[in-house]
Amino acid sequence: MKSGWLSAISSYRFRLASWRNSPSFVRGGVGALLVTADPYFDVQRDRIVAFAARRRLPAIYQFRECAVAGGILSYGLSFVDVYRQVGVYTAKILNGAKPAELPVQQVTKFELIINVKAAKTLGISISDNLLSLADEVIEWAGIAAMR
Repeated sequence: MKSGWLSAISSYRFRLASWRNSPSFVRGGVGALLVTADPYFDVQRDRIVAFAARRRLPAIYQFRECAVAGGILSYGLSFVDVYRQVGVYTAKILNGAKPAELPVQQVTKFELIINVKAAKTLGISISDNLLSLADEVIEWAGIAAMR
């Protein structure tokens, strides 16, 4: 990492300015990225992952798909668990439960996904302790990192 600065990218910033020419990135003052959950980022996922790879910036994402696309690490909710909960709710309603009487639920399962190949490409070693905590370890670079 160059300076140790961490840049949290907000969708507001991405929409108003060309993120590829952002002054922070052009000057090289950013040492890592934290890409937050946002529908805009999901649409731009491959471009953002490829951008981080070209700039050799370690990045943490909130969606598993970003790690699969070549990002180093993702930590966020499990969509499989969310959809399972939706199915359970739907079944309760179809079986006669009143929606207003069903309790509000929150996501309880989060996933840590580590792309070891992408980390090695940037010269980052992931500790065995962190790897043992991961829900999934990806051993290949991914689509965006290969571009």
